[in-house]
Amino acid sequence: MSAPFRSLEGGRLDRARPLRFTFDGRTYSGCQGDTLASALLAHGVHLVGRSFKYHRPRGILGAGADEPNALVGVGVDYDGLIAESQNRFLSLAFDVGEINDKLSQFIPAGFYYKTFMWPKRAWKSFYEPNIRAMAGLGKAPTAADGDRYTQRYAHCDVLVVGGGPAGLAAALAAASTGVKVILCDEQAEFGGSLLADTGATIEGKRLSQWTAEAVGALAAHGNVTLLPRTVGFGYFAHNFVGLAQRLADHLPTPDPGRPRERLWHVRAKQVVLATGPLERPLVFPDNDRPGVMLADAARTYLKRYGVKPGSRAVIATAHDEAYRAAIDLAQVGVVIEAGVDLRQEANGPLPAAAKAAGIKIMTGTVVTEPRVICVYQASGWESCGRTASSTTMSSISGSSTLRAFGPCSAITAHCSVTIHRPAARL
Repeated sequence: MSAPFRSLEGGRLDRARPLRFTFDGRTYSGCQGDTLASALLAHGVHLVGRSFKYHRPRGILGAGADEPNALVGVGVDYDGLIAESQNRFLSLAFDVGEINDKLSQFIPAGFYYKTFMWPKRAWKSFYEPNIRAMAGLGKAPTAADGDRYTQRYAHCDVLVVGGGPAGLAAALAAASTGVKVILCDEQAEFGGSLLADTGATIEGKRLSQWTAEAVGALAAHGNVTLLPRTVGFGYFAHNFVGLAQRLADHLPTPDPGRPRERLWHVRAKQVVLATGPLERPLVFPDNDRPGVMLADAARTYLKRYGVKPGSRAVIATAHDEAYRAAIDLAQVGVVIEAGVDLRQEANGPLPAAAKAAGIKIMTGTVVTEPRVICVYQASGWESCGRTASSTTMSSISGSSTLRAFGPCSAITAHCSVTIHRPAARL
């Protein structure tokens, strides 16, 4: 199956090495270097799950471990991966449980403790089992885990959590003094945000060159331990940090005697948290609909994975950084209907560059409704009410609706951002 939203070039992918996978029984293809999310977006698939209680449609919002919506069950971990959406019956597109959303005002939090009081025996035998079945996410395995796991205790002078530009710089500075350094990052390769940026430079070098040289210099140090695919999950007393390292999930044919994961117990003299920032979305009605995505995530999918989040986009923001995504998306042919800016003025260099690129900026304006009309996927038209595909805005001054964009003949992305906040908690 072709991927209509895959850009013609760009991204850190090996396009000569296609990989196939299935999502809810339908077969798709991706490339070596794709994530499940980027491969689905390349095929125009935005609806990937249902919310916990009300079964509202959920789409891909972010581009990393902070993703709150795209929670799926995964079977095989390489070519032939089997992915399955959760919390739906009969299907993801036609979920019977979606009636809960229509009845939400009658079933608030904790309503069942006051409603299902009679008969008493029915609570344990009927009410509770069915409520839990409707609200659960995923399926607990019943078979024994046949994989092997191991653990290791380590001491170091400096532990750096996060392998982006700040983490690499911190590790280089520490390593140059001769102390023992451990650098870990959750991704398969070091670089962090640099992997999704191609235009800037560091020390006069292109980002890819600077990153490669920094990682090479660290690898050459005998006092540095590099741990990719390793998550820092807990920061405890006296600089004791827990790390979970994935050892075999990425291998096509892992050695049966190789452990799947390793738990690191690290005691460090100094800990550097270089975990980067998290993007905060704008708040507006239905901002949890499929098709609504963080602006930085849209840029990451484009720059790192060569995927356009849609053919048309509305950028809603209260921060200059969103215009960087707008410019990049416009350069690959995504029609930017408008930059909807909460602020009364947007005069920085990035808004100016967006205006020079022909992008209309509407200041003092907020999104009031991402209307739900229809969705177009590679397989054809699907039922209405699944993806946000037009936008209604209003002036902050209180006037009525200014304009609605849509309907559209292809998936529209609604990219939003307010500010970034440090992801300093493990």
